[in-house]
Amino acid sequence: MGSEIAALEPFVLSLSKHEDSRPYIKPEFCYAPSTVILIAEVPSLTYSCLCMTTVRDDFFRFVCQTSPEPMGIEVDHAHGCVVVDKTGKEYLDFLSGIGVASLGHAHPVVVQAVKAQAERYLHTMVYGEYIQEPQVHLARRLAEVTPDPFSVTYFTNSGTEAIEGALKTARKYTGRSRFVSFLDSFHGDTFGSLSVGGNSLYRTPFEPLLPTVTFLPFNDLEALTQIDETVAAVIIEPIQGEGGVRVPDPEFLPALRRRCHEVGALLIFDEVITGFGRTGKLFACEHWNVTPDILVLAKALGGGMPLGAFISTPEIMTILSTSPPLAHVTTFGGHPVCCAAGLASLNFMVETNLPQRAHEKGAELLARLQELAGSGGFIAARGRGLLIGMDFTTPEATKQFVQSCFASRLILGWTLHRDTVIRLAPPLIISSAEIDRAVTIMYQALRHNS
Repeated sequence: MGSEIAALEPFVLSLSKHEDSRPYIKPEFCYAPSTVILIAEVPSLTYSCLCMTTVRDDFFRFVCQTSPEPMGIEVDHAHGCVVVDKTGKEYLDFLSGIGVASLGHAHPVVVQAVKAQAERYLHTMVYGEYIQEPQVHLARRLAEVTPDPFSVTYFTNSGTEAIEGALKTARKYTGRSRFVSFLDSFHGDTFGSLSVGGNSLYRTPFEPLLPTVTFLPFNDLEALTQIDETVAAVIIEPIQGEGGVRVPDPEFLPALRRRCHEVGALLIFDEVITGFGRTGKLFACEHWNVTPDILVLAKALGGGMPLGAFISTPEIMTILSTSPPLAHVTTFGGHPVCCAAGLASLNFMVETNLPQRAHEKGAELLARLQELAGSGGFIAARGRGLLIGMDFTTPEATKQFVQSCFASRLILGWTLHRDTVIRLAPPLIISSAEIDRAVTIMYQALRHNS
């Protein structure tokens, strides 16, 4: 027995005794990667085998799961519009990590910016205390490219954190407590963001949430009369993403802007998914020539790194630094490496006019998709730029289509609030050849499912 235990000593993390004082080795984890010791006690005191586990096993055991059926690609590397798994299989990515990889995965200009900044310094101090060049340069660049009169940016780690900051800012600036949002909207999963999310399925398990939120039907002009002088802010996605890629009528957002101005409510545009060229304009609000009071950004902002922001005027944003000071703070928001990546990504996007490319390739993809309508449960397609929704007859047809495409190594996904809509959001650098490959896979999947 002693020699057996000694042989296992490099791996065993704990040794104890049973109540009857027999030697017993607990099932514990060793330090060797992807290895677990499963040692069973038996009356003869023999100790059983050293078993190997895979990264996939550890993923399901140690990483909190968000759904019963994750895609489960074991990523080895990614480049451009392609994700490559550990076996060398290449998947054409038409989700871009849900709108993040607009320049494609691991774009060289972003990778170089990350490397250069990481060699200088990482986190040095909580947000807003030290002057850090990557933050300052990105904030100035955002002031240059966003609509007037935006000029002051608050950086966060994510979109939902940016929404939280925007909501707090609106309340403090207006002195009002009520919010208006829209049915089927999505603004994130933290407490305040969830409170203004337009699907009760996701709110109900966490209620009570913020008590003073009113939900109006999206794209309904008559409903805007419910916005009155008690409202601190109206929050809206200019194009609903998780709600099914819903594009409002031309008059809706201008009418919403006028109504907010009439009653003194702030207008918050959530451009977390639509910002940075996705819809064929640098920002989706440009399609309607509507400027909100607060603009919320994330996803593509960081070029693949975690970064969010909300942007407004000096008059509105100054309330976060007074009465009291430090009214809204973050430790890691605006991390210098993330801001360096964001600046490199934004500069490349503007210099190469990727929004125009998104407009052109989006029109090309949309035309090809419309030719497929009428088979396999696929009804119609719509969208702006490279944010496109595909409508299906039933949730079953939608799921079957996604699974068939995935089996052919095309990554797709349906929207959170519409289980009959598939959202397409490929990298803005997508080529015509890659569009052709994707449409061919879709065509075959629809024929298979007919």
